[in-house]
Amino acid sequence: MIIITDDHQIVKFTRAPQIVSLLSAVGLLAACGSDGGSSDSTSTQSSVAASSAVEQQSATPRLAYTHENGIEVLDAETLEPVGEVETEGFIRLNPADDGRHLFVSQSDGFTVFDMGTWTRQHGDHGHYYTAPPAMTDLKFGGEEPGHVVPHDGRITLFSDGTGEIDVVPPAELSRGNAESEKHQVPPHHGVAVAREDGTLVTTVGTEESRNGIQILGPDNAVLAANDQCPGVHGEAMAADGTLAFGCQDGLLVVRGNDIRKVTSPDPYGRIGNQAGSESSPVVLGDYKVDKDAELERPTRVTLTNTESGELKLVELGTSYSFRSLGRGPNGEALVLGTDGDIHVIDPQTAAVTRKIEAVGDWTEPVEWQDPRPTLFVMDSVAYVTDPSANKLVAVDLTNGTKIAETQLDNTPNELSGVSG
Repeated sequence: MIIITDDHQIVKFTRAPQIVSLLSAVGLLAACGSDGGSSDSTSTQSSVAASSAVEQQSATPRLAYTHENGIEVLDAETLEPVGEVETEGFIRLNPADDGRHLFVSQSDGFTVFDMGTWTRQHGDHGHYYTAPPAMTDLKFGGEEPGHVVPHDGRITLFSDGTGEIDVVPPAELSRGNAESEKHQVPPHHGVAVAREDGTLVTTVGTEESRNGIQILGPDNAVLAANDQCPGVHGEAMAADGTLAFGCQDGLLVVRGNDIRKVTSPDPYGRIGNQAGSESSPVVLGDYKVDKDAELERPTRVTLTNTESGELKLVELGTSYSFRSLGRGPNGEALVLGTDGDIHVIDPQTAAVTRKIEAVGDWTEPVEWQDPRPTLFVMDSVAYVTDPSANKLVAVDLTNGTKIAETQLDNTPNELSGVSG
């Protein structure tokens, strides 16, 4: 079925009923379980005017993709466009994991982007509203904004250029509050994670080098540290709140205040990007072995069991990029290969259980800022961009079928979304 919308956007559905029912369920579940999705109109000071809100039968999940002139937002159920904002310069999208907001990385900090979907509660009945997406006046951090980590009901923002760490309660975003708990470390390309017990896990480094992580108590006292992680980069969460940080020769695994090193099988075996799942103790990571390569196109990924410390290498037979890693609804490891397929890996056995066709063959560009196919997973649906064709496809991970696709108005770069 093909639908032509009022603005001449063409949307082709291969199995439309499935994506509508599946993602409506996702939105309902997320709305019931997310504190960030619940707010009153008087508390959305920096969001869209309440008068522009439209009541819906259920919470509405939405997607956002960046392009050279801004951000376009799509309805995740129909893939129809619902709004667009203009921006300047190269920007990045970071989930707030509150069902409603994204953080937009700009040159001078993180700006909160309201995707226009939220839930209001009146008495015993839930009322669902949507509104046009909009940049808010909420801003955090400073120059060279880097990693954003939602964890334990907190969002931790790290600004590389200043070493500023901002810890933000998600509920404050819906209230229009720009207050954050601030910490300071030396400027470096780093990442930090605030935990429920009041501790802060942060990378250690300078503008010249990075070599490990430390755990800081509420009084900033160092509770534990490990400096055996050259080139520390990236973070992922596994089951039971376990954290993993990538090194040029393995990973550091944090359980409580214990830091454990897992060593790569190669002297230089860099794991720089990871994807974790709350339902699995295994962390998915990339794997590069050529220290001097301008751009290495690896064909192997890593699966690291954070409980046993066992690291397994999985040969895919195709390369991938840093935007290729994801996790499925049951903890499946997902890798979007340059063959255009989503490779589904059992995290326990390290076996590739199936390949799901998503887009055509592609080649990773040399410049990391340039568009390339990107994988984004929301519940049981995997969304994949195809910049060469200005296209977005949706794949049902439960049965491996392509359930929708749409032609985009712009060439997509980064992709993210909210559950509603």
